Amino acid sequence: MFVTMRTGSTSPVADSPFWRGDIFFALAMFVVACIAIAYVGRHSGFILHGYGWGISAFFLLYGIFTITVGYPHPGFGHVSFDRVAQVASILVLGPVDAAWINGLASLIYPWHRLFNKVPLRSVIIASLHNSGMMTLVVLSCGLLYTHLGGPIPLTSLDLATGGLLLLLVLSMQLLNDLSMMCLIYLRGSDPSRLLNVFSTGVELTSGLMAVVVAIVFVRLEPVVFVLLLLVLSIGMLVLKQFAQMRARLEFLVEKRTEELRLKSLELEQQATHDKLTGLFNRRYADDYLQREIEATRRHDRDFTVALADVDHFKQINDSFSHAVGDRVLQRISAILVERCRKTDVVARYGGEEFLLCFPDTNSEFAEQICGQIRKAVERTDWADVIGVGGANTRITISFGIAEVNDDSRRTGILSDADNRLYMAKHKGRNRIVV
Repeated sequence: MFVTMRTGSTSPVADSPFWRGDIFFALAMFVVACIAIAYVGRHSGFILHGYGWGISAFFLLYGIFTITVGYPHPGFGHVSFDRVAQVASILVLGPVDAAWINGLASLIYPWHRLFNKVPLRSVIIASLHNSGMMTLVVLSCGLLYTHLGGPIPLTSLDLATGGLLLLLVLSMQLLNDLSMMCLIYLRGSDPSRLLNVFSTGVELTSGLMAVVVAIVFVRLEPVVFVLLLLVLSIGMLVLKQFAQMRARLEFLVEKRTEELRLKSLELEQQATHDKLTGLFNRRYADDYLQREIEATRRHDRDFTVALADVDHFKQINDSFSHAVGDRVLQRISAILVERCRKTDVVARYGGEEFLLCFPDTNSEFAEQICGQIRKAVERTDWADVIGVGGANTRITISFGIAEVNDDSRRTGILSDADNRLYMAKHKGRNRIVV
């Protein structure tokens, strides 16, 4: 797996300054890979086992082909079958030659994306990172394999060699994924996006397929080797189509799941909130009030409720229309939420009636909050809500406040608050009765 930039990328990286952490990381990996190849190659030579440049060219072209026959990773990057060419070239040519050949293939591949209008900076990052990463992965894991006694060229399998081959494939996968996670992290994304069981399985299987390619290359006739490559190529293309189809199905499932989640949230919102004002509805308020009264008695806390009612609201509907009345309720709801604390619960309890719940609050402090709300409503300029005809309209609100005690029940506390609201109305409205 390696980095790829898709056409029309809108990622944060695509819109960021050229010089940032990800390109420094890519450049550093490429420079380190070149130094490592030069150092190790000077002591071991480049073309090993008498194969020559023709075989090197074959593995280079085959490496580019196995990269091309790939598909987008569901989270980040590109999943390919390049592990076939990488492991096979290690087992035939040795780690040094395999490293620079596959590094060159990874350096070349991303440049075709310029024709798809991918930004030059993105192509450079992908090219340098992929080349440096693949070179270092192939070189380090290949050297580990040979250091532990892995045969090159590979001509047969036994239990010990099989264990070393498994170590080779797993170590390459681990280093590849760690490098990709570092790049994802530098781009400010979540490295867990890289985790995908199917894609990891494809790459591990590719590594095991490479063992067969290496043995056939060394031991059998060229015709058999060509037929094997043909069969593998067809298998890769079929698997690519399957992976793309699987990705489309996963996308559709995720899309449908998200739609269901949003619909569920919408239904939950409708069940607990008033459609007009966006406040909690009466059903939610009653449930909340019942829970809080019980908790208040159990933990010996303060809890106060207030019933608020818009004064002469029927006159507003009759004089200006119900649509204007709705806008007035919406504005008052906004004032209630703005003046109350985040811990308070504000609900539309009836037509123009609101219930305010103040947890951990005594009646004196609740009266102060309601006083601020009353003044804010009274001083509001209602011209933009009602229209030109309502420029001098004065809207007020009244409150009845009741504090929960040891014997309070939901219906009782609401009845107390309602009686005090009635007293506020009877005394002339635009006032608070505690």
